[in-house]
Amino acid sequence: MDPNLAAMQNLPQAQQQQLMQAIEQMQVRDSLRMYNSLVERCFRDCVSEFRSKDLNAGEEKCVQSCATKFMKHSARVGIRFGELSSEAESQMQAMMQQQQGGK
Repeated sequence: MDPNLAAMQNLPQAQQQQLMQAIEQMQVRDSLRMYNSLVERCFRDCVSEFRSKDLNAGEEKCVQSCATKFMKHSARVGIRFGELSSEAESQMQAMMQQQQGGK
């Protein structure tokens, strides 16, 4: 079992709810930050003229390509972070077992 999860289960119900709300707020904030970053970057890279209220065909294709690349990159970073996190957790557990075995 994840030590963080076990520690959270030992907290009073009110504190667990506060912690979950804080985590949800962080997730929403991170999602908004990622979305804003995507919009800013793709707009800056793809839109160069303001002759009409709509995107022209080239700008629209550029924005779609930019958004697709951004989302694929973000997904890959998330996957890699999960892999590294899992690896670090496994190493930490192995170290703890070695320390307990040595005593």
